[in-house]
Amino acid sequence: MWRQVCDDDVYHPTVPDLWSVIHVSPRLLFRSVAIAEAVTWSLLIAGMLMKYVLRVGEVGVQVGGFLHGVVFIAFGMTAVLMAVNQHWGPRLTVVAVATAIVPFGTIPLDRWLEKRGLLDGSWRRTRTDDPRDQTRVSAMLRWMLVRPVLFTTVLLLGLVAILTTLLSVGPPGGTS
Repeated sequence: MWRQVCDDDVYHPTVPDLWSVIHVSPRLLFRSVAIAEAVTWSLLIAGMLMKYVLRVGEVGVQVGGFLHGVVFIAFGMTAVLMAVNQHWGPRLTVVAVATAIVPFGTIPLDRWLEKRGLLDGSWRRTRTDDPRDQTRVSAMLRWMLVRPVLFTTVLLLGLVAILTTLLSVGPPGGTS
């Protein structure tokens, strides 16, 4: 499906409307990243068992730790994105981000949010009468949501910037 842009009755074909081609709901995005975060916890724990119990080297911790770090940051970013889109309060936002610290904590959080309907609905690409939708952060989110390629690029660059900063500081717990 091609979107047509009208400017003085002249139609110009543009790139496909990505929202009509690939629709990832807030619920699906949050659940996918929450599960990925739990899986990478498993990889990190398995790597730690390989290193400290089986004494077969550090490669498991290095690979599992790196993957978990990337997905941990992505989960935090996703939780903040959901908080803005779903109009969560600051307390729930902090709790959501903090659950990534607890091994496998993102799965019970996902279930809890699901039971309360806090992941329901679609992306808020248009302004509503809700007072929480009148903030600059909500306006910026709406602006980015109608530009999915730009939005994805900005999120990926943010993830890389955070990861690069943290890696320049050094690994958690220092080097062994």
